[in-house]
Amino acid sequence: MRVCVYSGSNLGFHPRYLAAARRLGRGLAKGGIHLVYGGACVGLMGAVADAALEAGGQVTGVIPETLVREEIAHPHLDDLRVVASMHERKALMAELADAFIALPGGLGTLEEVFEAWTWAQLGHHAKPCALYNVDGYFDRLLGFLDTVAMEGFLKLAHREMLIVADAIEPILDALAAYTPPLPGKLFARPVSPGRRTPHDHRPEERSS
Repeated sequence: MRVCVYSGSNLGFHPRYLAAARRLGRGLAKGGIHLVYGGACVGLMGAVADAALEAGGQVTGVIPETLVREEIAHPHLDDLRVVASMHERKALMAELADAFIALPGGLGTLEEVFEAWTWAQLGHHAKPCALYNVDGYFDRLLGFLDTVAMEGFLKLAHREMLIVADAIEPILDALAAYTPPLPGKLFARPVSPGRRTPHDHRPEERSS
């Protein structure tokens, strides 16, 4: 099995993020799971790769030429794929992986895992996506996603596709047991003005 890990190119302000990244790298290696990641030696990205390598794991890095020129490519990978652009990087990482895990990170991390999840929602692949919710890092994001579903912009079945846990073992167990939802309609019918849906829980407006 190959798991693509998305994570920050920074370490964050708290050492718990670095510790979690290293736990994930070791956990993947000990489970015989091949790590696919962004190919850098910096931040949480480098920490995941270092821990996996130290534990005897297999690691594939995918990095664009611009970052190689900036000398942040990991120097100790047996399998480093250099591509022309960020778009090619994301496409190749997704192609190589059987599943996706996001560690804490910034805009790039969020964009990558949301794209992988969107592709799964649209049926472009059947690979699971997970958030490693270190010390509640993603809690407010998850609350917003619940609001998105509650307001009718995300199907509950698609919301439930996203695996969330604060430890490695339940994430890996969920990835192994994952079954994608049955294909169905992607788009709901538009609701006529003034018409309530069965899921609209808001109270009716009262005329004054």
